[in-house]
Amino acid sequence: MFPYLPHTKEEREELLAGIGIDSIDELFTDIPDEVKLERELDLGQPLSELEIKRRMEELSGKNQDLSEYTSFLGAGFYDHYIPSVVDHILLRSEFYTAYTPYQPEISQGYLQAIFEYQTMICELTGLDVANASMYDGASATAEAALMSTAVKRRRKEIVVSTTVSPEIREVLVTYCSAADLVLKEVDFNQGVTDHDKLKEVITEETASVIVQNPNFFGQLEDLAQLADLAHDVDALFVVVADPISLAILEAPGNLGADIVVGEGQGLGNPQSFGGPHFGFFATTKRNMRRIPGRVVGETVDDEGNRGFVLTLQTREQHIRRERATSNICSNQALNALAATVYLTLMGKKGLKEVAKQSLKKAHYAAERIAKLDGYELAFDGPFFKEFAIKTEASVSEINQELLEDKIVGGYDLGNDYSQLSNTMLLAVTEKRTKEEVDKLAKRLEGIK
Repeated sequence: MFPYLPHTKEEREELLAGIGIDSIDELFTDIPDEVKLERELDLGQPLSELEIKRRMEELSGKNQDLSEYTSFLGAGFYDHYIPSVVDHILLRSEFYTAYTPYQPEISQGYLQAIFEYQTMICELTGLDVANASMYDGASATAEAALMSTAVKRRRKEIVVSTTVSPEIREVLVTYCSAADLVLKEVDFNQGVTDHDKLKEVITEETASVIVQNPNFFGQLEDLAQLADLAHDVDALFVVVADPISLAILEAPGNLGADIVVGEGQGLGNPQSFGGPHFGFFATTKRNMRRIPGRVVGETVDDEGNRGFVLTLQTREQHIRRERATSNICSNQALNALAATVYLTLMGKKGLKEVAKQSLKKAHYAAERIAKLDGYELAFDGPFFKEFAIKTEASVSEINQELLEDKIVGGYDLGNDYSQLSNTMLLAVTEKRTKEEVDKLAKRLEGIK
């Protein structure tokens, strides 16, 4: 008994004859001979289903995960608690197997879920319109850059702060290069965007200014002042935000942001070795028709019943290529659904509690570690749940020793910033306990 339906030899021969070839190998004649393996794969002897299951369990048992380790690693992906009900909803077949809600008459459940998701993103960001189906925070930021050039026609400059995540800036480089845009970077001072240098860099050709808050170092930027600087040259102001922080920080839209984007992983999505996750994207009503992806709207049917439809579909597979705002062609709605369930469960009070606990525990950890010999805070400004610590030993050596105690240490900022060698970025979420923070401090104290 097979757990799948294999083709018989006769069926394979019939299929090959139907397309006019003699062997399966002829399907791959376009592959050059010099790169072919020219031998059978070394897969060993065939195994039964039971034997394969045992083998896979043996291999997976070698993996190490956060059920055994305590993580203080953030840098864009965070170990937040995910209520069990999130997975229970996601694994329902009507959500798990659905792709794109093209036919509203049979997709009302998914359309409503996306509508509710958009509504909550608008409430968090302080903006009018949010979309769905952004791949991740990095590509959402790049799409914001492209959108800004469409809004500010004939402007070809994008200005980004170096306090924005290095990974996001790498994606920006790729997008801007392909779109023939000029990407300018502004350095930081004391862990935040250097306002004086920003004034020197922005010009009448600047389409958008992109900053992150809390920034990559965990520091809080002065969004209102940065927004004024961007608007002084009539550029759009784009903010990359941590959605958890928006439960206690002022919404960027209220401080002058024209577009707010970010990585949504912290909202009910596991870290999952880096994905899949989703990006969120919100903007003003004025710029709504330039937004990439999909926008679900509320309507009524012929009988006056509440219903939902895809109000805007600005992708090239829906409209003429030259009129498309983006070529995003996948659907991240399952990940966005996780965020919807998470935010609904938490509510305003619950999300604020997650943010407050992350804030207070991070500050406790920073104070505790900064008192140790050989460690000091890299920056003095206010921060949310991440902070940078200067160390005397190399960060890689420290992290290697921490792993021996089943502690995942911080991110080595020296990998991306030459002026921050021997500087570790630590993240503390609501999941961390006082005992875990104290254990980290005690272990750091013993590393010389």
